[in-house]
Amino acid sequence: MTPAEQSRHAAELCRMAPVIPVLVVDDAGTAANLARALVAGGLPVLEVTLRTPAALDAIRAMADVEGGIPGAGTLLTPADVKAAKAAGARFGVSPGATPKLLEACAEYDLPLLPGAATATEVMTLLELGYSVQKFFPAEASGGAPALKSIGAPIPQVRFCPTGGVSLKNARDYLGLSNVMCVGGSWVAPPGMVTAGEWAGITALASEAAKLG
Repeated sequence: MTPAEQSRHAAELCRMAPVIPVLVVDDAGTAANLARALVAGGLPVLEVTLRTPAALDAIRAMADVEGGIPGAGTLLTPADVKAAKAAGARFGVSPGATPKLLEACAEYDLPLLPGAATATEVMTLLELGYSVQKFFPAEASGGAPALKSIGAPIPQVRFCPTGGVSLKNARDYLGLSNVMCVGGSWVAPPGMVTAGEWAGITALASEAAKLG
């Protein structure tokens, strides 16, 4: 899968909802219910970060949820890409981009949303064919004003800003012409997941789905 093809797939996912939940799953046993709650609220695209031992099992569980499109976040190495694909991930997200990581995504046919924070990084990825990218860490990198400034000279690239994005500032990003969606963790608070408050998570997802 070429970078251009990966970006086409990424764009299709970004158009499905204004928010992609960024999920840190500690207990894979909660994954299916979490996915169902988010999908019911109108957020079908789910990024499970590979930050816990349960992450790959969580992706496997979510892959069986009707309407859910699980992906793997925090991809750092080719081994991460291989494992994510084997677990059923439909897409990948990385905080940055390295040649080996990009090669692995091409090899395993995993659509990637590669991370970039500067104009040079954005241009480098665009040169390779990635026209849809993750702006990360969004708030620490200057927030919506910085992304708007990057968009002026590089309008060819569209973004999913992630990192410090919340219900309070999501509209600032979504109002930019070069933003397709945002990534956020506020729709699945750890306490609510642990307590199994699925109706509450569905309500948060529904609120987020209306931001677009």
